[in-house]
Amino acid sequence: MQRRATLAAATATTALALLAAGTPAAHTAEQQAPAPGTLTSQDIATAGTGSPHYRIPALTRTTRGTLIAAYDARPTLADLPGNLGIVMRRSTDGGATWQSQQVVRKEAAPKGFGDPSLLVDRETGRIFVFYAASVNQGFFGSATGNDENDPNVLQADYSYSDDDGLTWKHERITAEIKNPAWAGMFAASGEGIQLRHGAYKGRLIQQYAIRHNGANYAVSAYSDDHGATWKMGTPVGPGGDENKTVELSDGRVMLNNRSAPYRTVAYSSDGGVTYTPFQQDTELPDPANNGSVMRFAPDVDASHPRAKWLMFSNTATTGGRSNLTVRLSCDNGQNWPIRKTAEAGSAAYSTLTALSDGTGSNPRVGMLWERADYRHITYSSFDLQWLGGICAPVTVTPPASLPAGKTTDVTVRVVNQNDKDLPAGPVSLKLPAGWSAPAVTVPVLKPGQGANTRIPVTVPATATAGAVQTTATYLVRGWQRSYGDGTLTVTAP
Repeated sequence: MQRRATLAAATATTALALLAAGTPAAHTAEQQAPAPGTLTSQDIATAGTGSPHYRIPALTRTTRGTLIAAYDARPTLADLPGNLGIVMRRSTDGGATWQSQQVVRKEAAPKGFGDPSLLVDRETGRIFVFYAASVNQGFFGSATGNDENDPNVLQADYSYSDDDGLTWKHERITAEIKNPAWAGMFAASGEGIQLRHGAYKGRLIQQYAIRHNGANYAVSAYSDDHGATWKMGTPVGPGGDENKTVELSDGRVMLNNRSAPYRTVAYSSDGGVTYTPFQQDTELPDPANNGSVMRFAPDVDASHPRAKWLMFSNTATTGGRSNLTVRLSCDNGQNWPIRKTAEAGSAAYSTLTALSDGTGSNPRVGMLWERADYRHITYSSFDLQWLGGICAPVTVTPPASLPAGKTTDVTVRVVNQNDKDLPAGPVSLKLPAGWSAPAVTVPVLKPGQGANTRIPVTVPATATAGAVQTTATYLVRGWQRSYGDGTLTVTAP
């Protein structure tokens, strides 16, 4: 396929206009590295400073170690169509300080560009930022067809940089990847992936959401020639929305999809071309909000202890957008026993990226997210010590019923997924006021070994019949925790 014509080029001294963006309190080049066990945060864009509004965070780390944070600059909080632009900031010191905000793509009204997703080709160093481009219509109003000059078709564009994000050139790939039977189509914001292992090593994958016959689907766009040409896989759905992919240690690709009341997942064995049907992951509650999933140590071999580690972030509620939570899985996403709240209050979209190769003793992870009712784009970083978890999935198996006014055993199982012994530690249940249950000690667990404990739960005689949610917490070494959720059913005495 012939190379597409470049739409436009930008240079650091001309079209990359600099905007004054709010940077919280002074950060200097002498700033010390974050202390172990901490989550640090700073606002890198604030509504009303440089643009009336900012939304839709994307984050990546380049092959030169530069952090790039991209997001929408919006005249209102509304999505496309509208005169939106893609802007970004760079950090060359691991996120301690950020350079002035610059424009990646902005043109005169009525044109608009929004919902960025960054993707780095680790073999060439090229940085891509994918986004949607509109004139008259957005996702829900877009016409079918793939005419790249039709103002009623939401277009698929990307920009690329070969100088570590200093300058950008622009491409349109609508005709290349869009089935003309589809209506709206947009790149799912955040960060795409490059496969690092196996038969499809080097493949670039960027996720899209498409609309077909009144329903939404998720689909992967992929390139095996470093972005010279792109192909589109087979959509999975209905029920698709903004979605992310991650390469698993066994070579499969897992797709994680925005969905309420729980995230949905699908799997590909052919490098993202086709996927299994969606299934709910009931460990990942979601209010239908964009989240993020990443492989913690993407370059390690399948035999490495961290090869199966995945990290996930979203607003872990089934209602409004709040309770931004980070989770760690040690088994390719089958269980998510480690979790910690980064922001209990208002939060929305989030995206994660690794700040190292993930193999050190306490590596840090970067997270870009929307804070305080979309008033800020906030950059945070944290380490494993802050996360405070242990690779030990916890499963709650309740009895058929818990009669009110009686004591009944609830079984809690803990499995050691580490490569070393785990010392003995207590497991406890979070229960409603008036209930009681002692903590029970889990014995020493060898690698791969599991143990069942029976926790006697006393239900007050006044308890109302029905379902009660509980969380089991396993504590090791006084600070490492893993969790498991369950539902207990109360019956009349």
